[in-house]
Amino acid sequence: MTHRPVATGRVCRVRRFGISGRRILRLAFVVATAFVYPAWAHDPGISTAQGEMRANGLLLTTGFAPADVAHLLPASAPRAEQWGPAEFEEVRKQLLAIAPRLWEVRAGETRLPVRDARVELLPGDNVSFHVMIPAAVGANQLTLRAARIPELPAGHRQFVIIADERGSTLAKKLLSARDFTLEVPFMAMTATNAPAAPAAEFADLPSGAAFIRLGIEHIWTGYDHLLFLFALLVVCRSFRSIVGIVTCFTLAHSLTLALATLGLVNLPPRLVEPLIAASIVFVGVENLLSRGEEPRGRWALSFGFGLIHGFGFASVLRDLGVGGGAAGILMPLFTFNLGVEIGQIVIAGVVLPLVWRLRKNEKFVARGVPALSAVVALAGLYWLLERTVL
Repeated sequence: MTHRPVATGRVCRVRRFGISGRRILRLAFVVATAFVYPAWAHDPGISTAQGEMRANGLLLTTGFAPADVAHLLPASAPRAEQWGPAEFEEVRKQLLAIAPRLWEVRAGETRLPVRDARVELLPGDNVSFHVMIPAAVGANQLTLRAARIPELPAGHRQFVIIADERGSTLAKKLLSARDFTLEVPFMAMTATNAPAAPAAEFADLPSGAAFIRLGIEHIWTGYDHLLFLFALLVVCRSFRSIVGIVTCFTLAHSLTLALATLGLVNLPPRLVEPLIAASIVFVGVENLLSRGEEPRGRWALSFGFGLIHGFGFASVLRDLGVGGGAAGILMPLFTFNLGVEIGQIVIAGVVLPLVWRLRKNEKFVARGVPALSAVVALAGLYWLLERTVL
């Protein structure tokens, strides 16, 4: 007589939750795809543009990282991730040709000419374009269109601020490929020295909301930060542990974000970016060694590495020129950090319920978590090599 094998306790538990082993693997794949697939994508980047409305016209200065400028250069132009004087001189002519085409400026239906284009390489590998837009007599509004933004990587943002000669802000906006037009209200752009009438407060998007949005977009496209946080949380066994880890990470990166933006503590990006990658490798390997269980001291670990990630967040505000003084820094600092936290909460709210459900199954803890941790460690290693030797 043939007897059917008795189901083990482990299989019974799987069936009790209504999840088969195959479905476990599928759900784990969804989690891996959400966090690990973007690991080989690059941050879409952020650029800045500053305009000064003068009596004789509008001076526009636009700054890009070399990696972003590469998307604007002809296909035949030399490429370099980091530029020194030699690399810059190789493409100076092509850059000068780009400068007049970065912006389209109109006064009503009249397109204004672009003159006096020049380009320079600033410290920190920033490529800065300068153009002059002659005065439009009698104009009460200018329309600025960042014509080349659609050619940059998807998700690229450009923060634009236009001021008068006295430093009063006339308009500011965070541009993207979805919306790359800025209206600059102005009573008159004349060749006289008559003072300009103050513009209405930024109508398209309040500056606080702009920085909140920037913070959310940065964390959602900051795949290294997300992957690090995911690796910390995937082994958590309780809600209390999750709250503790997220709180420590938030406090730590908020601290160094503030200190770095205020200029009190500073680490160069060439050191910060590899350290962020190394933190991902460390957590992924530690998860592997713990075999899916939560290691001790994760709160302290998340705080320590959170300090490093905060310097990475600060680079965004520095790229925007934030940090000129307490009066002009507190609002961007607070609202940007608020945006980062909102972005983290949204991601956690979507992914953690799925992870909790998966962790109720022993197969996921024994196999799924180590598999995900291995992929996390490999992604971190890729970034580490890319940011150091590649």
